[in-house]
Amino acid sequence: MRRLGRILHVSSMTGHLIVKAQTVPRIGEKVYDGELRPVGLVFDVFGPVESPYVAVKPLRSQVKPVKTLFLSESRRKKK
Repeated sequence: MRRLGRILHVSSMTGHLIVKAQTVPRIGEKVYDGELRPVGLVFDVFGPVESPYVAVKPLRSQVKPVKTLFLSESRRKKK
């Protein structure tokens, strides 16, 4: 598992989780909590290149309060 980052807040307009990213994920990548339960999908990456933020679209309307989110180690396809 790769550490995605820390949740800063939940967007009041969209319901997306706003995360201060430590690594830059791909759009659509699955996001998990510390107990490996799926939380949502990466919806958007924004902000400065040196310090990006990630919007995660939650799978459920109610998300358990967790502080840190993770990404699965996915195999990249060879070209």
